[in-house]
Amino acid sequence: MLALIMAGGEGSRLRMGEKPLVTICDRPMLSYVIDAFEAAGHEVVVVASYRTPFTRNWCRARGFTLYGSEGLGYVEDILAAARDLGEEETPFFTSVSDLPCLTPDIITGVEDAWRRAGTPACSTWVPRDLCEAHGCRTQYTEIIDGTPACPAGINILTADGLDVPQEELQLLLHDQRLVFNVNTREELLLVQEYLCRKQGL
Repeated sequence: MLALIMAGGEGSRLRMGEKPLVTICDRPMLSYVIDAFEAAGHEVVVVASYRTPFTRNWCRARGFTLYGSEGLGYVEDILAAARDLGEEETPFFTSVSDLPCLTPDIITGVEDAWRRAGTPACSTWVPRDLCEAHGCRTQYTEIIDGTPACPAGINILTADGLDVPQEELQLLLHDQRLVFNVNTREELLLVQEYLCRKQGL
């Protein structure tokens, strides 16, 4: 299954340059997400707009497949990439590029749950109290399985019909690794401490 990694964020809140290339434990955040999807057996395409020229150059220099989007918006760029890449009727993953704790087992677990559900789409969620317990800010909340939850940033979509609501599996994941969606310097410090300690750095 194709995986579109959305890497058009300018990182205005971080104020550290292009967010996909912000380093954690000496590696750009984007590289963690690419490695996780490739290790899970998925073909990766990085979707980046004119707003992230260094990210585009980084991908080209390392031979990663790159789709240059128009930067019209998150959903608009997904739709354009899927259609231009011939994925209109084929389900595909989408993921934000600032999930440095993402691992192949998480991705495989999401795909397995989605296949069992048999729905056209899947969204992933993390309990809000888990995010707050680890010091991460929460901006958007929905009630999933009776639990206030925040989007984890990983989805499975089918491009054909994205302009109308799709039946989806709303998958609630009680996984600490998914709370580290990096938007602020405080969150960056938290994930650096977590990952670097885990890697023995």
